[in-house]
Amino acid sequence: LSETEEHFLLWAASNVLAAVIKGKQAEEELRLIHMRNARLLAAISSILIGVDDKDQIIQWNKAAEETFGIEAKDAIGKLFPECGIQWDWRQILKNVSLSIINNIPARIDEFTYTDSEGREKFLNITISVVNDNQGEMAGFYLLGTDITQNKLLGAQLAQAQKLESIGQLAAGIAHEINTPMQFISDNTNFLKDSFGDLNNLLTEYQEFTRLIKEKNDAAEEVRKIEEAAEEADAEYLMEEIPKAIEQTMEGIGRVSRIVRAMKEFSHPDGQDKKAVSINQAIENTVTVARNEWKYVAEMKLELAPDLPLVPCLLGEFNQVILNIIVNAAHAIGDVIEMSPGKKGAITISTRKAADQVEIRISDTGPGIPPEIQSKIFDPFFTTKEVGKGTGQGLALAHAVIVEKHQGTLTFESVEGEGTTFIISLPLNGSAA
Repeated sequence: LSETEEHFLLWAASNVLAAVIKGKQAEEELRLIHMRNARLLAAISSILIGVDDKDQIIQWNKAAEETFGIEAKDAIGKLFPECGIQWDWRQILKNVSLSIINNIPARIDEFTYTDSEGREKFLNITISVVNDNQGEMAGFYLLGTDITQNKLLGAQLAQAQKLESIGQLAAGIAHEINTPMQFISDNTNFLKDSFGDLNNLLTEYQEFTRLIKEKNDAAEEVRKIEEAAEEADAEYLMEEIPKAIEQTMEGIGRVSRIVRAMKEFSHPDGQDKKAVSINQAIENTVTVARNEWKYVAEMKLELAPDLPLVPCLLGEFNQVILNIIVNAAHAIGDVIEMSPGKKGAITISTRKAADQVEIRISDTGPGIPPEIQSKIFDPFFTTKEVGKGTGQGLALAHAVIVEKHQGTLTFESVEGEGTTFIISLPLNGSAA
């Protein structure tokens, strides 16, 4: 809703409220005002509810009917709190009181209500006081916009970006899984072949044991055992089989860690924050992004072991860490192109600082030139070549940390030395 439209609605609602309460206009004039305003208000898609100074509803437009499933004839004349809307009335009436006391509009964003079919939806609401000609409070009006579809699209966009990131990482993750699976396969084939040789040797041992028990000449059987032992290379097998089993178990563990990290990374968030281990989230994201950084940088984790749980939207926090790690890897990659065989470093540290948790992600890239430092959180701003970056990663990261977690995302950068991004998350944020 534009500022012009809001001013117009205020003007229209003021006319109606003033006419009803003042009661000084002629009946025909009042009827004409009603007709004009009814036609104008019917043309807008925003909810408009007018309430007089006795809390009675005197205006209920078409959008209000469609949104709440309550017809105007059933609402007009009722006390506002008794009109039947399913929402948090304490929050609404609190903001009405604040608007009246301060004589300024009160704004409620992403306010939930339940529609006539029992579905939870969202509104942006503005509550404004209407004064009469003497400056006395004559009532108020509530202007609302249903943002349910926009909120849904926003959530879908965020999930789509996460899935896009997962898609970009898929080839690297496949490679990471393929490496341990290859030596698991090799070791399993080795164990399969070795078991056949050992089985032949054990069969001869059993036959030798039988002959000894019968006190027969065992010379020929001893010869067979010696041949079987030589063929099986028993000493070699006794040394290598435990190693093969150990490597196989290590490979299985690596695959399990990658799969678990991927599952936790891609898990969709709910609407509420949950107390999570920031250290575990960072470790999972580093694992998922391994193929992005392992060729250009050494990864150093300096995670405080006593870090408390932090109220967080885990999936969105993971996305922030991923974006910064990938940016760091790309920055280092640009530097080491001129020094083949040399790797940079990415260092991630965590610590508790007063009532916040601080995460620092440092790289040994080229740093950010001073002339563009003010722009790096701007949407669509990127220094990468066309097709390599969208300019959305840091902008979304900033929005997630600042707007959704009430934290801060800042950076320190020295051109030619590297950059450190600093995330601070409050420990007193609400969590389910």
